[in-house]
Amino acid sequence: SFNLAADCNAVLKALQPIFQEQGMTETVHNWEDHGYLATYIKKNGSFANLRIHPHGLVLVDLQSYNDHMKGREEVDQLLNKVEERMKELFHGNIKRVKRLPAILRGGVIDRYWPTADGRLVEYDIDEVVYDEDSPFQNIKILHSKQFGNILILSGDVNLAESDLAYTQAIMGSGKEDYTGKEVLILGGGDGGILYEIVKLKPKMVTMVASNIDQMVIDGCKKYMRKTCGDVLDNLKGECYQVLIEDCIPVLKRYAKEGRMFDYVINDLTAVPISTSPEEDSTWEFLRLILDLSMKVLKQDGKYFTQGNCINLTDALTLYEEQLSRLYCPVEFSKETVCVPSYMELWVFYTIWKKQTDI
Repeated sequence: SFNLAADCNAVLKALQPIFQEQGMTETVHNWEDHGYLATYIKKNGSFANLRIHPHGLVLVDLQSYNDHMKGREEVDQLLNKVEERMKELFHGNIKRVKRLPAILRGGVIDRYWPTADGRLVEYDIDEVVYDEDSPFQNIKILHSKQFGNILILSGDVNLAESDLAYTQAIMGSGKEDYTGKEVLILGGGDGGILYEIVKLKPKMVTMVASNIDQMVIDGCKKYMRKTCGDVLDNLKGECYQVLIEDCIPVLKRYAKEGRMFDYVINDLTAVPISTSPEEDSTWEFLRLILDLSMKVLKQDGKYFTQGNCINLTDALTLYEEQLSRLYCPVEFSKETVCVPSYMELWVFYTIWKKQTDI
């Protein structure tokens, strides 16, 4: 980008020889008052787009099919020449030069996944460990050099083997005593929460989720063992059980039976990004789960859940407003935790029933 308006014709004439030296065929489009678009095509199918804007922005995009290091080096060399030529001729007028890393498309390994607030993150994925479609969703487990195996459900990064911080936060960040307690986990199909709580000698842990996906459990118990250990090998253990059922009928049944829990941990879904709770069915589901959970939570019990990315302030504020609309009055606190594989700060909530004066 230039400090001042660009002389589009001068920029084009300066860069044309670089592409022509590569044996690339040139096509130039000129729009009055809107600058130039020049395209350069090589015989091997590689091509470049040179877009020159009069207000002072010059964009160069290169695309080529390169499955070897030599091809990538050729692209780098061409970009180096463009950058050197621009600095040589327009150095005093250049405000900024920025080169973005190559985006690799169409490969077996997909490295690009969005954050909750819409930013594109490139992961160091080097292996597709598991990729299957269940009746409910697409299930991927990809290996990252930094984060270990990562569970991705329908394009949403759920949990990596590196993400003990997530599990600890949604359990109360080490401040709770689970010894001899009754615990209900909603969701948690990766087994991470169950594995960590069983270590703390609870009386009984029941794990149930809305349409819990057996294929998620099967994939995780095979490929996410650093997260779930051996707790998913059997659906029942000495102090836990896993129910392959819809959590809503189960919660309604527990409420009717008067069954109560010391802790309810909701790992079903993040706070919806939508800012229209009245129109979004995910918000309706979330409110229903909240109300049912409060009905099975002991008066002195605690409800833990994830919120969402700290940048989604509107969605988080709306969630906190929903807490004032439950059948019983509640209070809450929240903390922010860095979850490694999310590459963003994540908000977690602790909710409890408001104590009434006698």
